[in-house]
Order: sequence, then C-alpha cells, then structure tokens
Amino acid sequence: MMEISEKTKKKKQSQIIIKEIKLRPKININDLNTKRKQIEKFLNSGYKVKITIMFRGREIVHKEIGMSILDKLLEELKDECIVEVEPKAEGNNIITVLAPVLK
Repeated sequence: MMEISEKTKKKKQSQIIIKEIKLRPKININDLNTKRKQIEKFLNSGYKVKITIMFRGREIVHKEIGMSILDKLLEELKDECIVEVEPKAEGNNIITVLAPVLK
C-alpha cells in the first residue's frame, strides 16, 4: 500500500528546470537582443532562467559595465519575470535568477 502512494506522489511532482544564459560585458546590442528573446522564450515556457555575466582578465575591474547590461536586461523583462535572486558578484561572474510570472 505504501508503495502505491509514493509512486503517485512521484508522478505528480514537478521538477524545476533552470536554463542558463551566459553573457560577456562586451556584448553587441544585436547579440543582447537575441539573448533577451531567448530568455523571453524560456520564461514563457515556464522555466527559470539564470543569467551569468562572465568577466575575463582585466574586465573584472569594470563590474559596472556588467551591472548596467544586467539592469537594462531586467528593465526590458520586468513584465515577464520576477527577480528571484538579486544580481550578485561571485568571483569573476555576476549572477541573477529570474522566475516566470504566474498567469
């Protein structure tokens, strides 16, 4: 009897899938728009999206460039997502997690 209830519980549970989008601080405007459309597609499909801005070498000195790119992206996506994890610097990356707006 116990086995059946565990089976049904397992069947009904849903896995949360996180898609990751990686950006660089020197990204072109057109490339950024392409990435934004990809993020919108993931959010509309119900996935959470982790955005990582990667810095290499001396780029890390200019974290404000990465933050401005992220702020611009979040401003454009504000109607379609909830910021689940605020942007924070971790080593050579700035990371944030977005969740889709429940409809």
